[in-house]
Amino acid sequence: MSIYLDAKYRDVPQEEKQALFDEVTSDMRWETTLYGCYECGICVAACPSARFYDFSPRVFAQIMNREDIDTFYELLNDSVWDCSQCFACTRCPRQNNPGAIITIMREVAVRHGLQSAKNALKAYSRIIYKIMSTGTQVAPDMLQPDFFPDWGPDVVRVSENLDVWRRAIPPETMHTVELAWDVSEKTRLELYLIWKLTGNLQMIENLDENLFMILEEVMEELLEEHGYNIDDIDMIDTDE
Repeated sequence: MSIYLDAKYRDVPQEEKQALFDEVTSDMRWETTLYGCYECGICVAACPSARFYDFSPRVFAQIMNREDIDTFYELLNDSVWDCSQCFACTRCPRQNNPGAIITIMREVAVRHGLQSAKNALKAYSRIIYKIMSTGTQVAPDMLQPDFFPDWGPDVVRVSENLDVWRRAIPPETMHTVELAWDVSEKTRLELYLIWKLTGNLQMIENLDENLFMILEEVMEELLEEHGYNIDDIDMIDTDE
């Protein structure tokens, strides 16, 4: 149990916290992420997120090094998504990599569908759907203030003049606000199959079941149109 009187998540079973901690430390990348912490603060000084949030990459190195299961679980739920993933923290004189620790922790949070992951990735469900349905990432018509409120006031100005911005973009694009460029159905199907067979769709289902159901419905119809056997694909997925 945590030694802190104000510790959060006391109602979460210790076994559950330990299992998540063990999943992080059993990752094949773990051996090259943490070698002990001098507590010198160089990683914090280099961290851009630390300038704007109550965030410290050093805390992640310290807590994981001390195997503080309770604080680990708190970080996993409250702080792990504040990292900008720039890896400036790799300036550590001990060769620690707090950014990599956080990457592994994020993946664990996603796999288990923790609320922290759902909240952090909620806005990106539109991007995931756009990728799968059109083959492109962010279409200009997605640049709306209510879609990405963290993008700042400039997005309002951009959203009010989308047609003008699109006409100013080089001619190899499609000059529309709905689509940036055309991607073949074959490419979209290959991307879908990669996501499905590698377990990424399962991760999406853990975070957003509605999005998962839409993707399955849209893409399986497209697979059938191109002569793919859905049952054979599901069988391969199960065998893996």
